[in-house]
Amino acid sequence: MGMAKTKRRYVCQACGSVSHRWQGQCSDCGEWNTLAEEAPATVFSQKHDLSSGGRPIAFEPLDAPGKELRRRPTGLDEFDRALGGGLVPGSAILMGGDPGIGKSTLLLQAAGRIARAGGDVVYVSGEEAAGQVRLRAARLELADAPIRLAAATSVRDILTTLNGMEPPALLVIDSIQTMHSDTIEGAPGTVSQVRGCAFELIRYAKETGAALVLVGHVTKDGAIAGPRVLEHMVDVVMSFEGERSHQYRILRNLKNRFGAVDEIGVFAMADDGLEEVANPSMLFLSGRDAPLAGSAVFPALEGTRPVLVEVQALIVRLQSGATPRRAVVGWDNGRLAMLLAVLESRCGLNFSSAEVYLNIAGGYRLTDPAADLAVAAALVSALADKPLPSASIWFGEVSLAGEVRPVAHPGVRLREALKLGFDRAHGPAGAGEKIPDIRYDELGSLAKLVDRIAS
Repeated sequence: MGMAKTKRRYVCQACGSVSHRWQGQCSDCGEWNTLAEEAPATVFSQKHDLSSGGRPIAFEPLDAPGKELRRRPTGLDEFDRALGGGLVPGSAILMGGDPGIGKSTLLLQAAGRIARAGGDVVYVSGEEAAGQVRLRAARLELADAPIRLAAATSVRDILTTLNGMEPPALLVIDSIQTMHSDTIEGAPGTVSQVRGCAFELIRYAKETGAALVLVGHVTKDGAIAGPRVLEHMVDVVMSFEGERSHQYRILRNLKNRFGAVDEIGVFAMADDGLEEVANPSMLFLSGRDAPLAGSAVFPALEGTRPVLVEVQALIVRLQSGATPRRAVVGWDNGRLAMLLAVLESRCGLNFSSAEVYLNIAGGYRLTDPAADLAVAAALVSALADKPLPSASIWFGEVSLAGEVRPVAHPGVRLREALKLGFDRAHGPAGAGEKIPDIRYDELGSLAKLVDRIAS
């Protein structure tokens, strides 16, 4: 009697879903040409009875005294802020970002500072030879930092080496997509290899208390490449983002089991590495000498951190017949279309024969819904060709009915504005605490905004 034929498995390299036949498009995530054949999982194909033969586990009450969470500072305040206060021993951190954005530079700077402060650091590079990392360290003036450096890609070799020494305070793997395990079939970077290698490294971190940082590649749309399951396996997911043409970079926290989510750290790329930016508002406000029409200042909120940014609008009147352009940099295109529709239908303004250009200064990317009012103020100001009052800020969410809705943490936004010399604010009615040094104008609807600017 012949052996049973092993079923073929095809795994999508984008989302990790399994199919038993090859097809051009993944039926789950819709990506093309991402299905790759993987070795049959022989252990799992046999039926095992899991209801006996294991060890009994011990249960604990919720109020059992636990170990105090002690964080280790990285020496970079902005990095610590994004982490929620520093590295937690035994935690696994996944850091994604576009190629060349500065992930390796940032981690090498943090590793150098931890090593100089007496922490043992192991830096494993699968992307570059040790000599290339050494050159970067010299450029960052970290050549004398006592970092243990290795260029390796075999997880078995790495873990065998680590098990023969004291566990380090920090283990950096750059990057997880280059690692491979000889117990798993498939090339490095495939779903099963990335998942298997990450699992082994995370298990080492949890058992020894070493803080583990995995660098992850990102896809064209900015999501971390490889299986989404990687994001579930780690404790912290960070994204290092920014435009290569601009000097600033933002380290954004997308998931954190030990602290607040959406915290950011701001860095500026300089000749000798990344410099911390303690006051990011100064980066995103252009030199404001004389007030110009179409410019509004908005207090954005990133996690718990307020950042003042400038919204710039330009309206160009067209001859009839031409199709007007709508161009946006740094904000959502659909949201601009919606806001223009509300201004037309609720306030009687006419944008249909005009080109509309909107820009967030400094290459910043706004996601805060409270930006609606600032964008509306910039648009109305540009249309009326009247500058907005100087030293004033604008914030509030706009509904389709043209109402200005309340937003989160108005007090934090107002205090940051006051710190930078802004003493007038325009926003939704009843915006939380009143700050005596700021003149606060309540705007219940967009119609009031238009009256205020155009009158």
